[in-house]
Order: sequence, then structure tokens, then C-alpha cells
Amino acid sequence: MAFNIAIDGPAGAGKSTIARALAKRLSYIYVDTGAMYRAMALYLLREGISAEDSGRIEEACERVDISIIYEDNVQKVLLNGEDVSSLIRSEEVGDMASRSAQNGRVREKLVELQRQLAAKTNVVMDGRDIGTCVLPGADVKIYLTASVHTRAVRRYKEYLEKGMEADLAQIEEDIEKRDHQDMNREISPLKKAEDAVLLDSSDMTIEEVLDAMTAVCEKKKS
Repeated sequence: MAFNIAIDGPAGAGKSTIARALAKRLSYIYVDTGAMYRAMALYLLREGISAEDSGRIEEACERVDISIIYEDNVQKVLLNGEDVSSLIRSEEVGDMASRSAQNGRVREKLVELQRQLAAKTNVVMDGRDIGTCVLPGADVKIYLTASVHTRAVRRYKEYLEKGMEADLAQIEEDIEKRDHQDMNREISPLKKAEDAVLLDSSDMTIEEVLDAMTAVCEKKKS
């Protein structure tokens, strides 16, 4: 029977980095749900579709195929067969993903794909509502967070390492806005599941967070 690990938390908390590393450590499949929403957002931006245009978004859902594959242990996000992994990490795409995720049809389509995968194999899945909505029966649920400033500094350093221009104050403002959007959206708002373990990584290294999560998983299995 498949063992599912759900990791939720606000933008910039390091969920994707940690979830990917945890999956590798446990030899599980990592399902990057955020990347799936970002791929959908990229499609909407390319088509010039507003996040508020429900009708066109619902039509777009019928034309979009989003999948995740692994080649040489590297995750690739495919949008209608095109590898868009390097195109979905901008702030513009992130903001559109947060807003378009409020559309019920977008979430319905992607959640269905995510559940199908989790039913077949051991997975680590991260996002905003994995433990509360997508995989409410997950074996392990973890709510990973960090202070707004800590998250902004991490994102800032990430951009600089990639050779991208970045404004720390603007990033911090964007993260606060994203938190508000995610926590107050009508459909599946960001919140900690009642049975989730709270983990604040503000003063923890990646390795320390990984060790803490591994301990939670081992305790659940025993």
C-alpha cells in the first residue's frame, strides 16, 4: 500500500527543496504540485487569459496537459509536451499561479492527477493544501513555515545565485501579499491540518529540517 507524505506551508518556506530532498532520502516519488500550478499559470499568461476570466480559464483547462517526469533523476515539468521547467519560477508566473489557483476548475483538474499518482506509489507531495484537501488521508502531514523576512532572504539569495536581478524589499512585500491571497482564498485556503506536525525552519538548516521530518516519518511507520 502506498505511503503518502504531505508537506504544506506558505510561499518561500522551502517546501519544494525539502520535499525533493526527503523523497530522495526515502526513495519516494516527489510530486511538485506548485510546479503544476505554475505550468498552468504560464499557459494562461501565454494565452493572454486573465486570472479573473473564469470562462476562458475553464476552457483552457480542457486544452492543457500537465505532467511530471523524471529523466536521470531530474524532474521535468511538461506543458502540452514542452519542458517548461526553466520558465515557471518567475515572480510573474508565481503570482498568476496563486490567483488562478482560486479557480475551481484549475484545482479540480490538477488535484485529480495528483491523487491518481499518490494512489499508485509512495509519494512526497508539497503545496498549500495537500494535507487538508488533496491527500486528507496522508500517512504523514507536515506544516513547514518560516518568518516572512527569512523566506524573503532565501528567495533573494536564490535569485542572485541564478544571476537574476532582485529587490529584497519587493520580494518581502510579494511574499506578504501571497500569504494573504493563499490564506484568504475561497477554495482550499492555506491552513495547517489539525493532525499536521508544525515545523518552523527559520533557524534550522536544510539538514536539520530533513532529519526532523525523517524522524516523524519513521515514528509513523513504527
